Amino acid sequence: MALTATLSDSAALAADPSVFVRPAGEELQLELLVTGARCAGCLAKIEKGVGALQGVTLARMNLTTGKLAVRWRPGELKPRQIVETLSRLGYPAMPFDPAEAKAQEDVEGRRLALALGVAAFGASNAMMFSVPVWAGLLHQEMGEGVRTLFYWLTAIISAPCALFAGATFFKSAWRSLRAGRANMDVPISIGVLLAIGVSLYETALHGRHAYFDAAVSLLFLLLIGRYLDHKLRASARSAAKDLLALQTVTASRIAQGGAVEATALKDVAAGDRLVVLPGDRMPVDAVIEEGASELDVSLLTGETAPVAAMAGTAVQAGAINLTGRLVVRAIARSEDSAVAAIARLMEAGAQSKSRYVRLADRAAAIYVPTVHSVAALTFVGWMIAGLPLPDAVMRAAAVLIITCPCALGLAVPAVQIVASGRLFRRQVLVKSGAALERLAEIDCVVFDKTGVLTHGRPRLAVADPALVQAAAPLARASRHPLARALAAEAGPGAVADQAHEIAGMGMEGVVEGRRARLGRAAFVGATEAQEAETALWFAFEGEAPRRMDFTDDLRADAGRTIEALKARGLTVQVLSGDVEGAVRRASLGAGVEQYRAGLSPFDKAAAIDALIAAGRRPLMVGDGLNDAAALAKAHVSVAPGAAADASQTAADLVFQGEALWAVVDAIDVARAARRRALENFAFAAAYNLVAAPAAVMGLVTPLIAALAMSGSSLAVTLNALRVNRAGGTGR
Repeated sequence: MALTATLSDSAALAADPSVFVRPAGEELQLELLVTGARCAGCLAKIEKGVGALQGVTLARMNLTTGKLAVRWRPGELKPRQIVETLSRLGYPAMPFDPAEAKAQEDVEGRRLALALGVAAFGASNAMMFSVPVWAGLLHQEMGEGVRTLFYWLTAIISAPCALFAGATFFKSAWRSLRAGRANMDVPISIGVLLAIGVSLYETALHGRHAYFDAAVSLLFLLLIGRYLDHKLRASARSAAKDLLALQTVTASRIAQGGAVEATALKDVAAGDRLVVLPGDRMPVDAVIEEGASELDVSLLTGETAPVAAMAGTAVQAGAINLTGRLVVRAIARSEDSAVAAIARLMEAGAQSKSRYVRLADRAAAIYVPTVHSVAALTFVGWMIAGLPLPDAVMRAAAVLIITCPCALGLAVPAVQIVASGRLFRRQVLVKSGAALERLAEIDCVVFDKTGVLTHGRPRLAVADPALVQAAAPLARASRHPLARALAAEAGPGAVADQAHEIAGMGMEGVVEGRRARLGRAAFVGATEAQEAETALWFAFEGEAPRRMDFTDDLRADAGRTIEALKARGLTVQVLSGDVEGAVRRASLGAGVEQYRAGLSPFDKAAAIDALIAAGRRPLMVGDGLNDAAALAKAHVSVAPGAAADASQTAADLVFQGEALWAVVDAIDVARAARRRALENFAFAAAYNLVAAPAAVMGLVTPLIAALAMSGSSLAVTLNALRVNRAGGTGR
């Protein structure tokens, strides 16, 4: 059924894409799922090609989701032209549907897994015949006939496996060349195809050297990295989905007759009256009409203390109703809520990161045309010199083989695998190699406060033990975060009799035969107009209220971490949604002089945009929903393992445990990895300066070329392992 629907949609799109066009203000918009786009070059090619069409005002491609959004002025463009342009560029398109995008993602994952399995089969089985040949050549014991037979057996296994497993690289290389660019898949593809071609030629002529096993083994190693990268990208695709999951699936709507009915969230319109019970999330942005309560908005704003809400209070989707029953009036549809707006900011952030050009592609842009030009000139030069065609081809092939696309292809992945493994052992999960490269480039660090610099859990500060034990029975009957912290401090015990919660105010009940209250200052009878600290008040009836302050402690190593970051030449600041006093205390306590408080999620994202516009490369460390957009927009981002799902999926790295020092570790390892990768490229360049001329002159035999190729790959791998040496901290 799903396949039928997909084919139907695709057919409809091909016939008349206008049926999928939607109004966007005074313009028209079409959203398409584009397949085959993998790199910054693809993104630029698509956006430039579609953006050049007459009337187009926006062409935004998101590599993470595969979605292309196109806007144009009515009457100046036919929707069919967009699809035809994409087709000419080599990127098939269909109507964007999250379910279809997920299906395409699954197909890609299965294809890579199958290619990896085939390459593993080919590499392992080819060795059964290659190893005896190597041993025979070494001791001069194997005759020409047996050696040729073994080569043909190796070819029967390896060549088909290499051609099948290499399809991913071949297609990517072809798309890159068609776009006038050369990515890392170009030398890999040419190296693999030439190795197979030269090996078949050598085998047919009973030659002594063939490279079938090298070709399929290289593909096996590279496909491991490609498959892992796909899985990590798939994880990143779920960021906006996890964020929107914070909105409820259904809402309790009050019908005209006053009855409450369950309705799908997508059917809730502005003006609808809804019921939100204690413990429920606010389904849409709304204004409270009836009732009073307290709201947990920590994920939205970062403010640790619950917020009082009453008639007339505006509330945002995603906030949790803690205590009282509320009747609210919706002021926006779910797709227009604050949560949906944050999701759109996250998508925009992912879009900007898609433009990042990785080290390997930058190296390939220089390396590939140079080496291939030398090989072509070698062929032409020897043909002019009168060398037979097969010999001229062999010398040109020797240039390409000895200049080592294998080492070039492994230069960065080998380093990133070692670095990612080291960080994993330090409880830091790296989601992609590009994230490590970006992390090595940062020049400033931005921290959220709650849950990052601090533990994000309120703790009772200094208080009279007798007061704590007296208030604990009421605290145990409440779901309020501060009451829970008080109950945790007091330990297990009795619950107050007749305990009941006054929405938005506190708890009332009987403790040891006396009526008592626990909650806000006004509720308990305190005269303090404004509470400067996060606090609870307690009083027995007829007695003076007493106050209990709560604090959110800094992580134990926060100060040491900030000091270490500054020592590495990084500027540090705090962006928080919490109140001024709490942010000031935490920031100055950790050694951060630059901080801003009371920021909304949009303010945080705008602050990151401002840093980037000023030429900075910020690292954002955050954990709440209010940080998700900033995490997506930052040059690179880190989230703790206890962060909201949306923040973890938006972040490039996730660290476990309580130690903030993991951020310093990650930066040190990333910088060390970048140095090792640049050293590998430098080694490849120096090696080629020596090896290429020798190959051009015909001084390199196939055996020497094979040994040199293997040796350079081994050198690259051994250099990558240096990331582990002496802690690999990059100090």
